[in-house]
Amino acid sequence: MTGDRGSGPDGGGTGSGGVHVALVNPEIAWNTGNAGRTCLAAGAQLHLVRPLGFSLDEREVRRAGVDYWPRVRPVVWDDLAAFEAALPALGEPFFFSAEAPRELWDVAFPADVVLVFGRESGGLPDELRRRRADRFVCIPMADTKMRSLNVSTAVAIVLYEVLRQHRSPAR
Repeated sequence: MTGDRGSGPDGGGTGSGGVHVALVNPEIAWNTGNAGRTCLAAGAQLHLVRPLGFSLDEREVRRAGVDYWPRVRPVVWDDLAAFEAALPALGEPFFFSAEAPRELWDVAFPADVVLVFGRESGGLPDELRRRRADRFVCIPMADTKMRSLNVSTAVAIVLYEVLRQHRSPAR
């Protein structure tokens, strides 16, 4: 994990547990900015796993995150192995893919959860899909010919389903 952005388990920013959203090898600055803005609104911690397809200093990231981007403070991990090693301290991981057999609506998300999304052009690595197959979840889509949703849209759908499940019954 890098020390130049955000803060990780050793820097105090993420703490342990809670709701976390991870983008693995994101390629499009706009999507990352939008996902970060959604995380800030929902009270979730954003994690970015290198390599990134852009610089976090790019205008497009800041623009998509509007004037909120400095408050997003994403935790940036050097690679997938470093991020995976930290998962036990963060929460129970769920990996999202359009091809997953289990639907979002069939999952009861725990209080400490990590929602993991892949890159725009190819999703999560095949090796991860094989190793963690039982942890993969999809967002149902009525049009069976659609390949996928935009990653920032997927983040918003899943993150707010987690919040819906965690809300107090009195609400």
